[in-house]
Parts: sequence; structure tokens; C-alpha cells
Amino acid sequence: MLLNRENITNAAVMIQPSLLSYSFNSPPRPVLLDVASIAADQILLLDSYFSVVIFHGMTIAQWRNMGYQNQPEHQAFAQLLQAPHDDAQVIFHERFPVPRLVVCDQHGSQARFLLAKLNPSATYNNANDMAAGSDIIFTDDVSLQVFFEHLQRLAVQS
Repeated sequence: MLLNRENITNAAVMIQPSLLSYSFNSPPRPVLLDVASIAADQILLLDSYFSVVIFHGMTIAQWRNMGYQNQPEHQAFAQLLQAPHDDAQVIFHERFPVPRLVVCDQHGSQARFLLAKLNPSATYNNANDMAAGSDIIFTDDVSLQVFFEHLQRLAVQS
């Protein structure tokens, strides 16, 4: 029912959530809905229409817990922490029903809200191929790439 009432942008977010990455090196940018998008020095903002998840990488969470954002020489870090919250507030003002906000850290219990939406390209089966600071998803599901490769093989065989 909500899908029929919403505009195209919100309907697309219901079908495929959007994931934004915030880092010191670049302005906020969209990234793939993939576990490879997780990095220790980034903040991710997942908008899945009914929930908004702000995910802090391991390094960002440690700096936040040490209180670096409260020190005057680390104003860039304070702005980096505030940017996803500002974007989430824009989403909250535009949308009804208002999405649930989940703020979590990498390897924290609430991180499941983000990990459940991501493509499991890095699982326990191929953990050796991962980049440092990234994450794995403990699942027996295949990644989207493996699914498409198998689909192509089946299409070629018939």
C-alpha cells in the first residue's frame, strides 16, 4: 500500500536501499550495497525507507569513544560525525511514516541492521581475500556475483 502512495524516489528506496559513505578523503558518495563497502575509517548511512542506519567503522568508533570530536583541533572529525545525522534529519522531515534511526558501530550488536541488507561478497568461505578493516558476513548465501555467474552458465548451457 505504501509503495503505491509514494513518489518514485521513495519507492526505489523501498526496493533497493541507498548506502552513502562519509570519509575524510571525499564528500559523501553512494557506494554499493556490498560488505566490501565497509571500512574502518568510514561512516555509512543506509536508507531503507522504514529504517535509517548510521554505521561507524571501527577506527571512527574508537576515536568517537575517546572524545576526539570534543577537542578543538579535531573539528573536521566532529563535522564528519555530524554529517550523517544531518542527512538523516532531512530524511525524517520528508518521510511519513518516520523511519527508525539505528546508530551502531562495526562489530557491535546493532550492526546486524546494516549487515542484513548487504550483499555477502565476503563470507567465512573466502575471508582470506578481504581488505584490512572490512567485514565478513556469516552466511551460507551466495553473493550476487556468484549468482549471476551461475545464471550465465545455465543460460549458455541451454
